[in-house]
Amino acid sequence: MKKVLIIGATGSLATVVTEQLKKQADVQLTLFARNINSLSKSNNVSIIQGDAMNYNDVKNAVAGQEIVYVNLAGNLEAMAKNIIKAMQETGVKRIIAISSIGIYDIPLKSILKPYRALADVIEASGLDYTILRPDWFTNADEVNYALTKKGQPETGSAISRKSIAAFIGTLIQNPQLHINENVGISKP
Repeated sequence: MKKVLIIGATGSLATVVTEQLKKQADVQLTLFARNINSLSKSNNVSIIQGDAMNYNDVKNAVAGQEIVYVNLAGNLEAMAKNIIKAMQETGVKRIIAISSIGIYDIPLKSILKPYRALADVIEASGLDYTILRPDWFTNADEVNYALTKKGQPETGSAISRKSIAAFIGTLIQNPQLHINENVGISKP
């Protein structure tokens, strides 16, 4: 059984990822969010109320997990530092994090600075990371994506949440894939 923690579980992308992972019989999900009212428990799903800005909340949620999936907004650098510290202290090595397309553009748009900081902190963490830089999200009912490596021009267009969730599902099933990679994901 793979123990997977979703930090930021109430986000529009995280809810689609949760539904994707619930279909994987060998996944035990823990959903972590500040406001848990919209979340529901089931056989392989537990819920923890907490704040990613509170180190103790994060450490308690991370302990005993195998994979941490990060899907946050706000002060991403501070939250990422809490998550990394908690993972290092509890021996959890695998992290998958959502950043944003455009974080390596020059000049960097101010709205993207937190997403760049998140990527920089995770890349320097020593953890087994995969950073995803998705294009804008859509609600299209399709799975169709292409990846670009860091340093390559970002191509494609807005991508469905379902496509991102399918890719994350693949990473959960095959945690050795895309280790220490920072990839753009978009609709080809």
